[in-house]
Amino acid sequence: AMAEATAVRETEKAAFDKALGESKTNLVAMRKAIEALEKGMAGSFLQSPAAGFLQRFVTSSHRLLETDRQAVLSFLSGQQADAYAPQSGEITGILKQMED
Repeated sequence: AMAEATAVRETEKAAFDKALGESKTNLVAMRKAIEALEKGMAGSFLQSPAAGFLQRFVTSSHRLLETDRQAVLSFLSGQQADAYAPQSGEITGILKQMED
């Protein structure tokens, strides 16, 4: 019984450690996106690996309204390109809310 309980705890810890690592990676990606948007450097962020992490996180996040998700994903896909620059404040706001 003791060995079984230890095995369960080890499995749960491994799952927790994996989720914690993913959360930290997503938080770093969000911070990089916010920083890039605030500096007007969205284009360089979109070409970084952090953009891919953020895209996967936004896609799977249940904390976002669908309209916000679509706005962020549209931005991350680069579909809006330079025409999106005036609306980057909206994306920054969404990402800051997610960060909290």
